[in-house]
Amino acid sequence: MSATAPDSATSSDENGRFAWYRTLGQRGRRAFVGAFGGYGLDSYDFQVLPLGLVAITAYFGITKGEAGLLTTVTLVVSALGGAIAGVLADRLGRTRALMITVVTYAVFTVLCGFATSYEMLLVFRALQGLGFGGEWAVGAILVAEYCQPRYRGRTVAFIQSSWAVGWALSVLVYALVFELVHPDLAWRVLFFTGALPALLIIYVRRRVQDAPEATARRTASAERGSFGAIFTGPLARTTLFASLLATGVQGGYYTLATWLPTYLKSERGLTVIGTGGYLAFLISGAFTGYVCGGHLTDKLGRKRTFALFSVLSAALILLYTRIPEGANTTILFLGFPLGFCMSAIFSGFGSFLSELYPAHLRGTGQGFTYNSGRAVGALFPAAVGFAAESAGVGGAMAFGAAAYGIAVLALLGLPETLGRELG
Repeated sequence: MSATAPDSATSSDENGRFAWYRTLGQRGRRAFVGAFGGYGLDSYDFQVLPLGLVAITAYFGITKGEAGLLTTVTLVVSALGGAIAGVLADRLGRTRALMITVVTYAVFTVLCGFATSYEMLLVFRALQGLGFGGEWAVGAILVAEYCQPRYRGRTVAFIQSSWAVGWALSVLVYALVFELVHPDLAWRVLFFTGALPALLIIYVRRRVQDAPEATARRTASAERGSFGAIFTGPLARTTLFASLLATGVQGGYYTLATWLPTYLKSERGLTVIGTGGYLAFLISGAFTGYVCGGHLTDKLGRKRTFALFSVLSAALILLYTRIPEGANTTILFLGFPLGFCMSAIFSGFGSFLSELYPAHLRGTGQGFTYNSGRAVGALFPAAVGFAAESAGVGGAMAFGAAAYGIAVLALLGLPETLGRELG
């Protein structure tokens, strides 16, 4: 059986549209709420930087390359944070590790608002990456260990969908703050709102527990999470190619997440409200993509879903950034399929990486592969920033399309895990 709580749903609850949620049981549903909220607020705290990047660039008088480094350093340090959080999840438990990551990213997001120099902002943003890197991996494992195998893909995909929810909330707050407050102060206010995750800690501490059966399997092993173990024997190949897959997918995604607001403002001539409207189409597509991608990963398999959306995402990036001037309406509507594909590809990550590793190494394996991929993928936004000086932001975003090609190649070295038990 999969690792579920003793109060799991009965067989009468195992069919129907929301069976994936009912079969989690009461404890699993509480874990779902905690992980959903944690990842949504993780998204919120990440997105306030790209949204305020134009104002930050002007305030500190930095170049586009230096602006890109703010995202790159966050993602690079997130690799360390994710790896550490994975080990903590295997040694201290999933719930405790989840609380540690949420507190970390909330505190340093707020401190970004107090930065008095570009260098100080760079340091605080890097430290925010410690918590940002760990939250998703820990939350995904926490929920995956409550899931039945046939519903795992779509259940963890719903956790992924909270990224779009947090993104949408950040855009709404951004539009409000930048309309009411001068840009020199508005970007600071955005960072101050990053304190919101503190409210989630109260819920997680009181209501969320690790899946009992998974905990029993994990603690029964003489081994505890260690980096050496995931590079030993057959797991070494898995770790290498899973990291490469994460590099490609996240390199493409963070190219878009970092530079799309700047592209819309600087090269398409949109206002703050106009940019928010265009991003609304993208975010709507993203939420739909997360949900639909989860169903597809349970139907088509993990690898086919990754391959399908890698190819589509690469094609849409090239198309989106090459629409001629005067055709902004086309870009508006193209945002929905772009958001759909770039997000649907993430739907299988939580289930796929959880299924690749045994219980006592699941946190370490997932934390390392996802976040080492994020660190290397972080080079793509920086590359766009430096290339944009000569090629323009739109032209330089072709780096994102190239990243998805890396993801397709990585799939050649990984097994299909659809239906695998989390033993």
